[in-house]
Amino acid sequence: MKEQIRDFPLQIKISFQKVIEVYKEQLENGIGGISREYIEKILGYIESFPQLTKGIEDPAELIELREPIKILLDDIFPNILSSNEIKTASVPYHNIFFNRSKRLKGIMHDAGEDFTLEMRNMDENMYYIQACIHILNDYYGYDIDFSRPLYYDIPDKNGIMHHYRIATNGDFVNLEPTDKAKKISEEDVDRLIQNFENVSVWKEIFPPQSWIFSGFVILNLTDVTMDEAISELKTTLLFEKASQKDELLKLQKIFRSIYKIPDLRVGFTVYNSQDSVFEKMEGKDAYSFILREKQESDCKSGLCEEGFRKLFEERSLFSIPNVKAYAQKNNNNMLSQQLLSNDVKSCILAPVIKNNKLLGILELVSTRKNELNSINTIKLDEILPYISTAVDRNRTEFENRIKAVIQSECTSIHPSVLWVFEKEAKKFIRDFDEDGLASFKDIVFKDIFPLYGQIDVVGSSEARNQAIQKDLLNQLKIIVKIIDKAYEKEKLPIYEQVKFRIADFRKELKESLNASSEQKVFNLLKKEVNPIMSHLKKQSPDLKEMVTAYQKELNPETGIIYNHRKNYDETVQQINRTMSRYIDRKQVQAQEIYPHYFERYKTDGVDHNIYIGASMAQNKPFNKVYLYNLRLWQLSTMIEMENRFYQLQEDTPIKLEAASLILVFNTTLSIRYRMDEKKFDVDGTYNARYEIIKKRIDKAFIKNTEERITQKGKIAIIYSQRGDEREYLRYIKYLQAKKYLGEEVEILELEDVQGVVGLKAIRVNILYTPDEADPEKTITYEDLMQELN
Repeated sequence: MKEQIRDFPLQIKISFQKVIEVYKEQLENGIGGISREYIEKILGYIESFPQLTKGIEDPAELIELREPIKILLDDIFPNILSSNEIKTASVPYHNIFFNRSKRLKGIMHDAGEDFTLEMRNMDENMYYIQACIHILNDYYGYDIDFSRPLYYDIPDKNGIMHHYRIATNGDFVNLEPTDKAKKISEEDVDRLIQNFENVSVWKEIFPPQSWIFSGFVILNLTDVTMDEAISELKTTLLFEKASQKDELLKLQKIFRSIYKIPDLRVGFTVYNSQDSVFEKMEGKDAYSFILREKQESDCKSGLCEEGFRKLFEERSLFSIPNVKAYAQKNNNNMLSQQLLSNDVKSCILAPVIKNNKLLGILELVSTRKNELNSINTIKLDEILPYISTAVDRNRTEFENRIKAVIQSECTSIHPSVLWVFEKEAKKFIRDFDEDGLASFKDIVFKDIFPLYGQIDVVGSSEARNQAIQKDLLNQLKIIVKIIDKAYEKEKLPIYEQVKFRIADFRKELKESLNASSEQKVFNLLKKEVNPIMSHLKKQSPDLKEMVTAYQKELNPETGIIYNHRKNYDETVQQINRTMSRYIDRKQVQAQEIYPHYFERYKTDGVDHNIYIGASMAQNKPFNKVYLYNLRLWQLSTMIEMENRFYQLQEDTPIKLEAASLILVFNTTLSIRYRMDEKKFDVDGTYNARYEIIKKRIDKAFIKNTEERITQKGKIAIIYSQRGDEREYLRYIKYLQAKKYLGEEVEILELEDVQGVVGLKAIRVNILYTPDEADPEKTITYEDLMQELN
């Protein structure tokens, strides 16, 4: 055969000998009447075509012999069923089809000229092995079970993929060995079974072209598109892990296949039972046709009365076969507006229910009327339970993510020490199961080295107070302008009295801002100014315009202008968020040095605690070299954070300055996780000395001076032991070589801090990288300030 698959075990001859033998056997068995006459005529006609018996090796001959083949196979392919059955004669493992039914011809025509029919999940090696198994079963009488569903995937004229299960009839096949064929022993069969996927073993025992296949097979195809779509839907919803976008696209493709609508779209709307509102699904890729651009909507106003009753009360499907007619009937309600704005002409809304709770609404929509209707809603009956399970699973996963975020952001159980808590939790559960009594004990880690660092906004209290002062003065200035305008129109003594009061407040605010200043202004506004503003809005259009503009500036909760303070707060929040994320990312690398506990918290800046020691790591020996590595990591990371601090401020409303410090503590501590406070703390009176130093150190002065140890543009390293000094001077020398630090290194003594004596500090200037794209370019703090300003 000219189109033989290379290295195939069978030489193929298309032969109809067995069909002819069946007809001859019927004559010999004495069949009579019209049937006998019919068979005799067929056999007489076929004698003119001896190649039908000998075997056809060139597929081109099938075209020339089309008519006699059709006549010979008329009983197997009855013409009366040709428009309904999907059937063809074929050569196994080859894309050679002949005597196709009318329906199959139509299916292949719609698939297009460029379409090539191939069995799903079959390659050349698998064809070879399967042919060998057929020889073993059909010729040698083995019963090797290789049965599995076989499918053709064929698109229709709209591009929707249909799936057809193949049933094969091999009654008209004969297998014969050639002189190349090897005798098959039991040992050969054992070896083949043990090497199923090793095609070279099969080729060794069944050499290429060593057997002759004569005959043909009959293929019956059954359209199982709906079954396949439901099966694929189950797999997608229940087992596959994909991005939300990929999952939605696949879901849409499956529903298009089920409904045979090439442009069908799928949406989903979440039902929030706590607030009784519709909400958008989590994730930017999810779409809701009910909500469209809105984030949420009241359920009753979002649906008509009938839709609400069906979806919420009856828990049944709601279809709109003609959206335009529905809009007219329901006074162009919100649902019809949302659908029409999305070019939806017909739709099905299906309630997704799990454990008798409504989870959301599945939306199927079409751009043509009547395509989706109350009749074809029945297709969803088998599908909705799987969608419900998937939605419930996604909701559970999302809730678990929320819990994980809460644990990450709101508690102090770091992943590096989670193993200890899990161990204690297992003990808690065992105790509780035994007698119903259990307590979660405080967890203690002994012989732990602490590391502490902070990057703080310099003069944060003064900066915040200046922002408050500017806002209050600005607000009073606006009020005076409005009252001056009102006095021009109506010379009332009350206006002069309020102006006098405001003048006193402005004078006091300019001199200083104290704790009661804001409250005094608030009381003035509430009791004296606000009633006047309500009166002035009614006096004239220009006064109304001035008062309205003033009121738009106010914070609705406090009634005070919040511009400068808002700029300060937003700048600090943006800096803190970015630096927190930065140190969190760097922490992932630091954990590779040695597992350790890490926590950071935001103040007017970002502080962090690190605890490292053998008792905190699970089955990993501790060596001080890990501590030294972590100290160097901490120092370099804090310098990088200072750089991030200033790089951020190219786009912030106000400019702030930072000062950084590191506390070196050379004695080990005991750390206790206090269950009542849900946080780690040092354990014991002696160890409390460390906490005292931490709280006070950033306010400490250099001995015999009024100069704070923390300074802009420098990092201060606080210590008490000479060995720590030598260690950190080595780190500084290394970081100077990397252009992280400058040459201004100071060794300083500190004033005593609440009974803590003997503290020293190394202070060194930081080099800054103003351009992230050019890390080689470094400048001093003074140059950085010039560049920022």
